[in-house]
Amino acid sequence: MKFSTSHKLVAAMATTATAFPFAALQDAARDPKIMEIANEHLKRQGVATADAATLVFEPVPIFNAEKQYIDISEGSGHAYVAPGPNDLRGPCPGLNAFANHGFLPHNGYATIPQFLDATMNVVGMGPILAVFLATFGAVIDGSGTAWSIGGTPPASLGGLLGGGNGISGSHNKYESDASPTRPDLYQEGNDYKTKESQFDDLINTSPGGYVDLNSLTDFRSKRFDQQINDNPYFFNGPFTGVLVQPAAYTFIYRFMANHSEEHPYGQLSYDNIATWFGMTGEPGAWTANQGQEKIPENWYRRALEYPYDNFYFFGDVINAAALHPKFLDVGGPSADRCVPYSNTGTTNSFTGVDISNLTGGVLNAGDLTQGNKFACLAFQAAAQAKPDVLLGAITQLTNSIGDITSKLACPQLQGIDDEQLTQFPGYAKSQQ
Repeated sequence: MKFSTSHKLVAAMATTATAFPFAALQDAARDPKIMEIANEHLKRQGVATADAATLVFEPVPIFNAEKQYIDISEGSGHAYVAPGPNDLRGPCPGLNAFANHGFLPHNGYATIPQFLDATMNVVGMGPILAVFLATFGAVIDGSGTAWSIGGTPPASLGGLLGGGNGISGSHNKYESDASPTRPDLYQEGNDYKTKESQFDDLINTSPGGYVDLNSLTDFRSKRFDQQINDNPYFFNGPFTGVLVQPAAYTFIYRFMANHSEEHPYGQLSYDNIATWFGMTGEPGAWTANQGQEKIPENWYRRALEYPYDNFYFFGDVINAAALHPKFLDVGGPSADRCVPYSNTGTTNSFTGVDISNLTGGVLNAGDLTQGNKFACLAFQAAAQAKPDVLLGAITQLTNSIGDITSKLACPQLQGIDDEQLTQFPGYAKSQQ
């Protein structure tokens, strides 16, 4: 198996542009050993960068201006329209921008197919990742078939019929602590308003006029430490900490970078990221225009031949953790303790649980650095999230997660022992 996967991966990476390697890469990516092989390849190349996964998953840079251009001009049907007083907007700048440009309903309440269409076709998210995220939102934060990108939808959108509390009401279930630009709910009272100071810190961590995955990873490390030091309720959970938190950073570059013939892998300028985040001004003097995120003009998405799907995302997660092991919290106070590490009601009280106890002995701390075990823990923990509305639709989520974990060849957990997490106020509050 290992030789077969290596053979497919190397063949794909060695293929020239005259014989496009995407099919071979997709075939290789279905193998549960892919990340182990990819990481071995990167180590042999001496790569020590948060952006190392690009070399594995986009070995042949391509750019097609006609196919990648996103038309937001007047007459396109996707010109910017500012949100009205009753339109829902929330903590995700990309989703807010989609709604402001009509790629999602302008009211901010969308169905699973509408989320799939926007995320896959506007920014190039892969289908497996898109299905999971859209389904998770609908089941945990919505009606089972639709959900709000902001808070609780009004009665006109099904709010009184079980429309859920939306992503703004999903703290430590979908939306997580240590956001790049949003505050933490239990620390400041909201989790969706952009903070100018945090955006400025992000820019200051990315000198030279451009933001990239390496600077975003450094900024995430800074925010992580700030949370330990300042937020008594910081919760770095087995799903929200391991997968949601890194997504909040990696998605900025992977989905907001502008692609061009000169920069086919993408380049994210200060001007473009400010537009995506609804910011005006300049470094040191930013103004947050809440809910007014936009897609930049003359913007080109990533090539759809290289969609950003689960294994690509896992590559980014594991490369970031290689640079900052605290993201997975391996090597904590003792060898048998690992994620989730979280504060216990006071600052600088970062404490862990025994992973073996959390998973009924199926996983231990050392497992999480092997292959995709960190993703296995995270996805199976996600299956136990408490939905806003008790629905039979929860089977949609478990089926989606089952499809993912089977591809990862995950050891089967009987469940996550939630009692292990109740010592953390940030978790306990999210379950009320």
